[in-house]
Amino acid sequence: MNKIGIKGVIFDLDGTLIDSMGIWYDIDRKFLAENGVKNPPADISDRMKKMTIYESSELFINEFKLSCTKEYVVKRIEELVRIEYEENIPLKPYAAEILDFLDNRGISYGVATATYHSLAEVVLKRCGIRDRFEFLLTDKDYPRGKKFPDIFLGAAEILGARPNEILVAEDALHCVETAKNAGFITAAVYDKASECDKEILSETADFYISGLNEIENLF
Repeated sequence: MNKIGIKGVIFDLDGTLIDSMGIWYDIDRKFLAENGVKNPPADISDRMKKMTIYESSELFINEFKLSCTKEYVVKRIEELVRIEYEENIPLKPYAAEILDFLDNRGISYGVATATYHSLAEVVLKRCGIRDRFEFLLTDKDYPRGKKFPDIFLGAAEILGARPNEILVAEDALHCVETAKNAGFITAAVYDKASECDKEILSETADFYISGLNEIENLF
């Protein structure tokens, strides 16, 4: 048994297991530019990361008066970002090593992410770790996104443990808040994209870690 009784781990994907948040910043602007929006608000990507894919597509259409459908926005952004997931985005440091650590201790784990299911599949397969996860849950499975605890509670059912026996590793403040309020043990993982929230993340999460290797310290 470990220090705080962890029986399972739920990993976020973007910004936690893979180094991808900068890609989304660029893609938001590239999509808007090709649809005639040359100078979007500076905080547009910060607003997007708190939304589901469908919520963000609706915001694009309504705020920038785009003459396209939500389905088009969702599909086009997936097309724009796909090559990065297929070819370029790397794992965060110690991602594979922490999975080895958990395997050696018989701790089950999976991924809960707000990104496209197809992109999550392709990047995890390319990085050679897809088959190691017990599950991969996305907005496709839980459309309300991570502002609600549904996706974390669904993961807990698969893991067969109570929230207070499961560690949730996340880089985004709103996700940490949701998991924490639902009774999960939370580890806020440093990512450059969420550096501005470092102080409040440290105060909100049960643990603040600068790298995935520090999860070992909880055992």
